[in-house]
Amino acid sequence: MKFLFLLSIMLAPFFALAQEVDFNRDVRPILSQNCYVCHGPDKEHRKAKLRLDTEEGFKKVFSKDNPKDSEIIYRITSHDPDEIMPTPESGQSLSDEEIKILTQWVSEGGKYSKPWAYKKPAWKPVNDEANPWAYNWIDTLLLDHWSKLGIKPAQDADKVTLIRRLSFDLTGLPPDSQTVQKYLSATNSEEAYLKIVKQFLDSDHYGERMAMYWLDLVRFADTVGYHGDQDHNISPYRDYVMEAFNQNMPFDQFTREQLAGDLLENPSIDQKIATGYNRLLQTSHEGGVQPREYLAIYAADRIRNVSGVWMGATVGCAQCHDHKYDPYTAKDFYSMSAFFADIDEEQHFKVGSNALPTKRPPEIPVLSYRDREELKRLEAVNPKTDEIAEKIKAIKTKERLTMVTQSVKPRVTRVLPRGDWLDDSGEIVEPAVPAFLGNLSVTDRRANRLDFANWLVDVDNGVGGLTSRVFVNRLWYLMFGEGISPSLDDFGGQGTPPTIPNLLDNLSVEFYKNGWDVKGLIKLIVTSHAYKLSSNSNSKTKSLDPLNHNFSHQSRHRLPAEMIRDNILESSGLLFKEYGGPSVKPFQPKGYYKHLNFPKREYKAHTDKRRLKRSIYIHWQRQFLHPMLLAMDASTREECVAKRSKSNSPIAAMVLLNDPSFYEAAEEFAKIIIKSAQTNDQRINIAFQKALSRKPDDVERNIINKLIKDITQESKNHDDDKELFCWTSVARVIFNFSEFNTRN
Repeated sequence: MKFLFLLSIMLAPFFALAQEVDFNRDVRPILSQNCYVCHGPDKEHRKAKLRLDTEEGFKKVFSKDNPKDSEIIYRITSHDPDEIMPTPESGQSLSDEEIKILTQWVSEGGKYSKPWAYKKPAWKPVNDEANPWAYNWIDTLLLDHWSKLGIKPAQDADKVTLIRRLSFDLTGLPPDSQTVQKYLSATNSEEAYLKIVKQFLDSDHYGERMAMYWLDLVRFADTVGYHGDQDHNISPYRDYVMEAFNQNMPFDQFTREQLAGDLLENPSIDQKIATGYNRLLQTSHEGGVQPREYLAIYAADRIRNVSGVWMGATVGCAQCHDHKYDPYTAKDFYSMSAFFADIDEEQHFKVGSNALPTKRPPEIPVLSYRDREELKRLEAVNPKTDEIAEKIKAIKTKERLTMVTQSVKPRVTRVLPRGDWLDDSGEIVEPAVPAFLGNLSVTDRRANRLDFANWLVDVDNGVGGLTSRVFVNRLWYLMFGEGISPSLDDFGGQGTPPTIPNLLDNLSVEFYKNGWDVKGLIKLIVTSHAYKLSSNSNSKTKSLDPLNHNFSHQSRHRLPAEMIRDNILESSGLLFKEYGGPSVKPFQPKGYYKHLNFPKREYKAHTDKRRLKRSIYIHWQRQFLHPMLLAMDASTREECVAKRSKSNSPIAAMVLLNDPSFYEAAEEFAKIIIKSAQTNDQRINIAFQKALSRKPDDVERNIINKLIKDITQESKNHDDDKELFCWTSVARVIFNFSEFNTRN
């Protein structure tokens, strides 16, 4: 992988120099990495009063009459340590290829362009010539793009691979055998595929799958994070997110309700629950905390998250000084935090404790949306029978507390010099959006969170187009394993520009023009021909595009932690598919919490069916994340995570083999296999069909048969059920197949 990365870096300049240099694609990344620290947006630390992040500043080192004699060329090609740029003490240096790119750019006139991330997306015309290969405009655009690069698309994926891919991408679960067989036997594959897409999008599991990713972004967890990492009440927010995706709530409404649902006119219960987003940050309940210090910490946490989630921006980097690489100033940072200065979050300093769960008022008791709808239906019946009365009573017992946002008199917000919460010398600021991105048209009152939320999704007078681009890029990542811009969390100076800008912009426009329809956009993507391609590519494509930044084939990657567990439970028939509800505690090793204090506690796993619910419902302990999730690279959810890290370690394999929950699942899987057939070959067929949606090939069959023979020999002296032991071992092997844990 490291070799491929280095190869892609070496090849990138070749592509750039083969055509006119593009400032955002080719030049800005070089300047940002090597020059902006000293000659960028941060005026306090700027050297020689020179800016290279603006065209006006660049003109000071550019000779219009003789570009190649420009000061910038002299400096980057000099061998004199007192003259060369970047300076030796900076630790930065330009490669020969980077110097070539800058030289070509200067010779072509040194054209600047506005940062790609801050330009509103605009629809670019797509070739309207009919092409039988193209299923929709995405394919047409990609075909044109590939033809310019001399790349050909991969072959189509086989049907089993495709249906499993679609199922994992849209529901987070493997397809059931009935769905697979229906697709394989369909006379009209395209019609059958469309029906299955609708089936998956209409499934409750779709909302659970989409929520997995959203909860990583907003750093949802069941505990406070700091100090004693006590439990807090927030699980209804998770259910709200799932329901919002399942009901296909428009993304602009989804945004308003989370940031400012309490400020809407006559807010509903769900809109109040949604404001739990504002309370998801880490808090401390240690007795000696300084409220002013932690309010400053909370404000910074909130700006890091809200800018990361909706803006794909690193505004948090401007907490102590102007941003080094982007136009965000320290004043922008504190002006943005002033929008949230009305959130009541000081009560816990007085009433918060080491209790489990701790107190984090304001909190309200709520039922889930579905429980409320069922209660409404039952309470509207003719005379009520005893049975109905019992059902009503049972529903009411499901009430849960959840943290919500309550607006109070806004706290005074100052610019904190160097981020120092003890320094009161900074200017007082009012709520405002980053100055270079415009302003809010609020004149008769102080701007509030609802104004900010509206600005985020306002395409005409706000940054709605930019917000759309950030979210669309992440949806593409979920369906292709990589974003059109690989930098899912940084649409700024340090982020990587999109490899296919027209594709990203057109999808962004399509998204907001169609009412911020999430399901509609996903359907468009998964019904494209590009989505259905094999994850294998030819050698020429690999040499031209080793990291598949041009999407001429699909991606292959290990399933996320939650899906690995859910896949095992589903394949074994153990998965308990109850929708929503409080967080659950499956088995984890004894003593794992021994260093978790304030209070001292012992993890008590659920022993009923709850322990077998989907992984999205697992109790998320920030400091001591469930070991299985941790081994498979799940986020601790202390910060916004748009893309989880990927590791390949023996620990992951050991978890798959030895986690007691997975051993239990293997044993249940073995029982199903044994009951389903008599001969080994028949049982192997059934095992592969259930776990991988296909039959084994001859090599696989021989390996499994040899395994059975070896295990049978080894277990001769065992008094327990030899057959069950044997097939449990086979199941454990299958659960460790790369194919079983991989999205292809």
